[in-house]
Amino acid sequence: MPDPHRTPTVEQSDEPPSSSSQESPTSGDSGRDLGSPGRDPGDPTNNSNLSQNMKDHSVSGASHLLGHHSPTKPGVDMRLPEAISHSDERHQRHPHETPHEHGTPRDAMVKYGELIVLGYNGVLPQGDKGRRRSKFILYRRKLANGVKPSRQHVVNKPHNAKAVTDSKQHSVSYTLNRSQSVVVEYTSDEDTDMFQIGRSSEAPIDCVVMDTAPGDKILDSIITQSTISRFACRIACDRDVPYRSRVFAAGFDPTRNIFLGEKATKWRDEGIEIDGLTTNGILIMHPKGKFFGGKADPGIWREVSVCGSVYALRESRSAPQKGALVEEESNTLQDGTLIDLCGATLLWRSAASLGHSPTKRYLEHQVEELNAGRPQCPVGLNTLVIPKKNTLTESEKQPYVYLTCGHVQGEHAWGREDETRRRCPICQQIGPVVKLQMGIEPAFYVDTNFPTHAFNPCGHMASEQSVRYWASIPLPYGCHGFRAACPFCATPLVGDPGWQKLIFQDHVD
Repeated sequence: MPDPHRTPTVEQSDEPPSSSSQESPTSGDSGRDLGSPGRDPGDPTNNSNLSQNMKDHSVSGASHLLGHHSPTKPGVDMRLPEAISHSDERHQRHPHETPHEHGTPRDAMVKYGELIVLGYNGVLPQGDKGRRRSKFILYRRKLANGVKPSRQHVVNKPHNAKAVTDSKQHSVSYTLNRSQSVVVEYTSDEDTDMFQIGRSSEAPIDCVVMDTAPGDKILDSIITQSTISRFACRIACDRDVPYRSRVFAAGFDPTRNIFLGEKATKWRDEGIEIDGLTTNGILIMHPKGKFFGGKADPGIWREVSVCGSVYALRESRSAPQKGALVEEESNTLQDGTLIDLCGATLLWRSAASLGHSPTKRYLEHQVEELNAGRPQCPVGLNTLVIPKKNTLTESEKQPYVYLTCGHVQGEHAWGREDETRRRCPICQQIGPVVKLQMGIEPAFYVDTNFPTHAFNPCGHMASEQSVRYWASIPLPYGCHGFRAACPFCATPLVGDPGWQKLIFQDHVD
């Protein structure tokens, strides 16, 4: 039996799965533990009863693997960008074992979608490791571990209640006062998979997310006081078509409990159903229109409750009074939904839409085409080279962009006005200059067009529609503020519109 506190082995692979999201006819047993036949479903040692056995064999990660898609543009490798995902510990295979040896062929995997942390250009500063990474790919688990509410009752001593102390029972405790609480018991749901998100590195958390600091993040920033909850939220994915995914505030701790204290915002609808909000809240925003295709507009930020209801925002993140119920909106994730944890924001991309989105290799090919035009610096007359990797160089070939006018040039001393501003030798406009770098995280793109624009002031390149979309999104900042930011580095945008069209001096031969 594996150690539930062991960090799972991380794996990478380049084998392509089927482009279809449906299971193959041979995968009918993918929801069973093939290594434990004939066990009683009620036996706590039975691996098929995940939700009743989480404490002893905690789920350490989404059961998912790297996949590839078929090319959609001639001559361009449109495979999915490399993203590491980790499987359940109880089904962790040896790093050199093939998917077929593991029992589930790669083309039988069902992908729900991806969660991408805003502010990272494809990878964390120190690299993606274990359950902490810039991108999480959610696949259908080998065995269901979802839970659903079954019954609730009032208790005088919640910490001594049977549902709370039972190591096999999921529960949510709502403290009404010092002497009374409402405990909601949860039971196994064989139709859903549960993935938990939070700051904690304990076993129940599948996606470890830390506070995002704006900037280049050459070195991982040290956050002295985090505002992200240790067990921030959970996502429930339906195991059957159409594979609906829903987000709920709060996650279960290692004892399979969620505790909402006396000061937490909570209420009872019509005196029967009870619900509540977490301290700093979990906010969601659904785009208006389709995210991919360049036709979407920003939606309205809402707050999701522990039971998954959607409410208008409170006056501040931790205000005691909940907002009004928004009945026409739901907690069901759609392509482009943003989930804010109060310290970090996640983007949800659906598996269906990602099949049409650009890949990392596709974006690198676009950079190669730009470099093939041999853009030149008008002062040094040297050829500039846009780096494909997520790095900044001091090379004389490193391009810089004048953010006031958009002209791209090399590093030179001409026209220096002060420490931060220079005069453009082409149009004579004065403004800041920044190194030009490619936005290489494909999930942030809303189309497949060429990178012709850059965010101001960080200099990350992307397609025009992608830049326009993110510049229009007010991202939560602090306890009650919102501001637009670059999705590749989380740097707040400056000026209006917050981006600049790039002007290259290329094809001069």
